Amino acid sequence: MSTMLIWIIMIAVMVASMIIQAMLKRRFDKYSEVPLSMTGAEVASRMLAAHGIRDVSIVSVDGKLTDHYDPTTRTVNLSQDVYYGRSVAAAAVAAHECGHVVQHATGYAWLRMRSALVPVVSFSNSIVSWVLLGGVLLINIFPQLLWFGIGLFALTTLFSFITLPVEINASARAVKWLDSAGIVTYETKPMAADALKWAAYTYVIAALGSLATLLYYISVANRRN
Repeated sequence: MSTMLIWIIMIAVMVASMIIQAMLKRRFDKYSEVPLSMTGAEVASRMLAAHGIRDVSIVSVDGKLTDHYDPTTRTVNLSQDVYYGRSVAAAAVAAHECGHVVQHATGYAWLRMRSALVPVVSFSNSIVSWVLLGGVLLINIFPQLLWFGIGLFALTTLFSFITLPVEINASARAVKWLDSAGIVTYETKPMAADALKWAAYTYVIAALGSLATLLYYISVANRRN
């Protein structure tokens, strides 16, 4: 693949990322105006109880769309808009994060694989930028350094792609449970699904961006050869 084509792909990914982020914000703002009787925290508590999970805490954290499940502390961390919000958007996000808890409890294979890579990827991310920079600067003297950096970056790219089924599955679990529990109706269920769909797109575009960057560094190394 030519360097020019890779640059075109990278630019296209950046543009797509900006569009998706804008659409995601619009969707969540829109569905935050659709009321529900339960707060996001109440939805999360009910979903965990429905799956027999009683050793996970639900806490409020600062920020917007900072919601996440932390398996190391056994906490579902919900942004204040979600924790206290009584809307379709808040319910969708809360249920999605609880979807990760259910994955953890049931030993979902893709989540286990992702969790196993976390320490390695964390180490890789801490040094990969410097290794790649050094590899580019020293490519004519020590080309092996760039290939080492490419190997480290490939781990982060792999991590991004393994994350995709984890996120998509958590959203599917969330929408299915919200429907079966009667929290959403035939009118609001598509809204919850749509909000989570656009959130999933951010992971897709991140994975594609990582792959494009990996291909770029490979092309740089191959030009040296």
